Amino acid sequence: MATQVNEVPIRDASIRLGQFLKLADLIDTGADAKSVIAEGLVTVNGEVDERRGRQLQPGDEVSLAGRTARVVSQVPRRT
Repeated sequence: MATQVNEVPIRDASIRLGQFLKLADLIDTGADAKSVIAEGLVTVNGEVDERRGRQLQPGDEVSLAGRTARVVSQVPRRT
């Protein structure tokens, strides 16, 4: 069975990995981000990444503890 991927919109062209983990509700705090990344528990596009400041772009997939979130562009709202 395929893993469900949660699409998480971002406002800018990119977002740092540590910020995205919190935005995607994969962790509770920034301190949690630091530790799970340092312990090699986070994968980006299927590969372990230990750089909290890694810039993620739309289309990147981040996984932690069996949960996956994909970075997507936030569609501008029309007024």
